[in-house]
Amino acid sequence: MNSMLYRQSLVLGSLFIILSEFMFASMGAAVKAVSADMPNEMIVFMRNLFGALVLLPLLWRYGWRHLQTRVWYLHVMRAGFGVAAMYCFFYALANMPLASGMLLKMTSPLFIPLVAIAWLGEGITRRALLAVVVGFIGVILVLQPQGGFEAVALIGLLGGALAAVAKVTVRRLGRSEPTTRIVFYFALVATLVSAVPLSWSWQTPDTDSWLLLLLIGIVGTLGQLLLTRGYSIAPPSQVSAFTYTSVVFAALFGYLFWDEMVGYLFVIGALIIAGAGMLVLQERQNVSLNKARFDNEPL
Repeated sequence: MNSMLYRQSLVLGSLFIILSEFMFASMGAAVKAVSADMPNEMIVFMRNLFGALVLLPLLWRYGWRHLQTRVWYLHVMRAGFGVAAMYCFFYALANMPLASGMLLKMTSPLFIPLVAIAWLGEGITRRALLAVVVGFIGVILVLQPQGGFEAVALIGLLGGALAAVAKVTVRRLGRSEPTTRIVFYFALVATLVSAVPLSWSWQTPDTDSWLLLLLIGIVGTLGQLLLTRGYSIAPPSQVSAFTYTSVVFAALFGYLFWDEMVGYLFVIGALIIAGAGMLVLQERQNVSLNKARFDNEPL
């Protein structure tokens, strides 16, 4: 019976992950579309603002007391690094093929062991270190640099590194904080932070831009909720492969709306990155299980 429940949790968790990645790919397509008329600062702010508004019905249902937390500093940290990653990610989406920009977002698992070493003092296995090195070889194949990385590619990679810090923080938050609280505080703090640049970058959207900005906020927030729920149901090491479906969805959107084609080097590089990322997560899962009795104290 336990085995059956475990398989059911894997299937359900995988479905949540795939649906969340479809939402993220849809958000990426909307970001690329609206970037033709709106500055990056406006897009980031509106994504966070509409995302916060989407969560209000949930807060009405659970009540404001549901937001009480003792780890507010972790929420602020997660939001700070998350919104910085969002600036980088949206800029990459606006200035690169959609599938490439989405794949750069998926490099964050390659940075997570490095973040864990620097911040949490965790070790790294030889297999995980090898996976990180191989994963970055995959990045080179995807970007196919001519004489070096272009600036937009480096910004996309920086977004992956910043997202890794945010994800390590979410891991800590998940020990005591429910999904809705984690996502709400991210939306709240990120909205406040991203409102600052509006003092010099505000541009009034037209009707089409408003609709795209609203879509970005809705599907982005739904993607966060679905992803967090998926990881709460099934072990990340078992379902992490499905997070790379966003690249497949993005490639489809890029072909349909912008006539973007992916070459064989992109496919090979994407498979290498996906394999390396999954191996890193698997190694971290094994290490966590081995030291579980020492890893249950909150920060």
